[in-house]
Amino acid sequence: MLNLRVLPAQGRSLRAIVQRLGILASWASERELNSNLGLWHEDDSREFIAHKREALSPSSLHTFISTIKLLHRLGPLLSGGGLPSDPWPGVTSRKAANLAKTNHVTTPNIPPGTWFPLVRAAWQYIDVFGPDILSARRRYERLQNVAAGTLSEREYLLDDYLADPANHIPVHTDRMVATAESMVPGDINWRLLSLMIGIRRDVRAFQHTTRSAVVPRIRAKAEAAVEAGRGLPGGLLTEYAMVTRPDGTTGPWHPGLCSRSVLDESFALRAAAYVFVAALTMMRDSEVREITRGSVTEFYGAPAVISTKRKHDPDLPVAHWWIIEPVAQAIAIAEELSDHPDLIFSADKAHAKSGGGFNSGVIVRKFIERVNAGTASHGIHIPAARVTPHMFRKTMSMLTETEPGGEIALGIQLKHVAARTLANRTTQSYGACDPQWEKLLGTAVDHARFTGLIDFYDAHHAGENIGFGLGADQLKDTFDEIKTTMKELVATGRARQGDRRVEQDLLRKARISIRFGKLNHCAVNETNPIGAKCLEGEVKIPEGHRGPLIDRCQPGRCANSIIAPTHIPIWNAEKASLLALLEDPKLPSCRRAALDRQVADVQTVIDRTEGETDA
Repeated sequence: MLNLRVLPAQGRSLRAIVQRLGILASWASERELNSNLGLWHEDDSREFIAHKREALSPSSLHTFISTIKLLHRLGPLLSGGGLPSDPWPGVTSRKAANLAKTNHVTTPNIPPGTWFPLVRAAWQYIDVFGPDILSARRRYERLQNVAAGTLSEREYLLDDYLADPANHIPVHTDRMVATAESMVPGDINWRLLSLMIGIRRDVRAFQHTTRSAVVPRIRAKAEAAVEAGRGLPGGLLTEYAMVTRPDGTTGPWHPGLCSRSVLDESFALRAAAYVFVAALTMMRDSEVREITRGSVTEFYGAPAVISTKRKHDPDLPVAHWWIIEPVAQAIAIAEELSDHPDLIFSADKAHAKSGGGFNSGVIVRKFIERVNAGTASHGIHIPAARVTPHMFRKTMSMLTETEPGGEIALGIQLKHVAARTLANRTTQSYGACDPQWEKLLGTAVDHARFTGLIDFYDAHHAGENIGFGLGADQLKDTFDEIKTTMKELVATGRARQGDRRVEQDLLRKARISIRFGKLNHCAVNETNPIGAKCLEGEVKIPEGHRGPLIDRCQPGRCANSIIAPTHIPIWNAEKASLLALLEDPKLPSCRRAALDRQVADVQTVIDRTEGETDA
């Protein structure tokens, strides 16, 4: 009897298996092994693994061993038969590969030198280049939809087109990618011109023929119009978004979109949307790929996207991921670009041969290549580095982990909540930093904290409630003291009214200690951490560590905790999630007790905010 998984394998998993089978077949061919697997000896398979062991990590070797074992298990179902025996009987693939079982995530972070330019490039495409690309795309589609002219009408249609001085002649540009030799920059794009005057796309209205005297005549008219200054690079748009390049020059981001380049840029724009969504939501690739049209919604008062959680969930539940407005913008663009009736990241008919089947890894690689090919025009460059879809999730998790309550926020966003309330050991592994990021984060986090502190200061003096709790009260008192000092400086003539720089200097000199987080803010003083719950009891503090222990944060019990109004929807959502878990009648008593304690902790936070709101 053959007993495999309940759920069928995904297409990309099957593709990976086929690729490994191809590697095995090539190796066997080089050694002139019999093509009939039934005649293979166990030593043949072991020799192949020994050959691959030198070049592969244990995790990669594990997949090849699993494939070989599968050839034995599926033997009765294969038309040519499979391997007669398991080369590693009674031994798991993991053990045969010497792959230790661990909760540690081996996926590396994207290097900071690549991460920031990549995310910025994606947003630049979405927010700055996107409107131009979509406008050109819509115009090209309109031209194709209304074109109905025939060859017999071409001269009349051209004359009518040229009669309007606002109409231009499309000319080829020195585009960012190699083109056919016939497409010389400055020459007329005859196929696009044919479409623009109303001739159907499949009709070559300006193509030379030996029997027609019309073609030389109408081509001469078009060329005369170009000489008169009516040529338009690309042909689809007259204006483009202007950019400032690193060398200080300014100009349009693209030399000119035509019928071909608008397809290339549409592909890049959809890739940018994928990169941006994957980077900022911490969703798995499979979850990003399951996003459908109309998936952006609200979840406990905050914008969110709905998708299907596949991993470790055979029931395929629908889940929510909180997002920011720019991510919603990226999703809206992906919706417009998708050809699929439901999915927004699906096969692209126009690029079926170049990753259009939406291989996520290919999409990311080609986006980087596309951006770097156009550096001369838009000034953006992404340093070379290995970037895979799962690395976005890992890198953003690491950045989130640096903030107070980060592990809890990761548990919610990474969907590790069901494994252990709020987070688990895998969550901590996702948040692990590396040497490439440690140096950068030291200064970048300080700058981000001060920027957030300025926003808090401005909000407080604008009459907004910046938070609840003793930590918030102390922060408000400090802000009031700074404002009082500033007024005294103005009154004595030592500062001018509205001198922003002096006020920010006072704020910086106050040396306010604050860490902004997704679930709360921490105001503990590193040099005098009085009242820090995370440091109470027998705590082993890592050597060289200063400040609070983020993984021991107790937002509802610590005097240094600040619960801001933006945190409240998340705590309400967490309470609802815990109560939903408690509804399971089969829940073990120890698990139920742990969940009850967690509900009590969450309720403590909510009560704190509601108490102050009522007051």
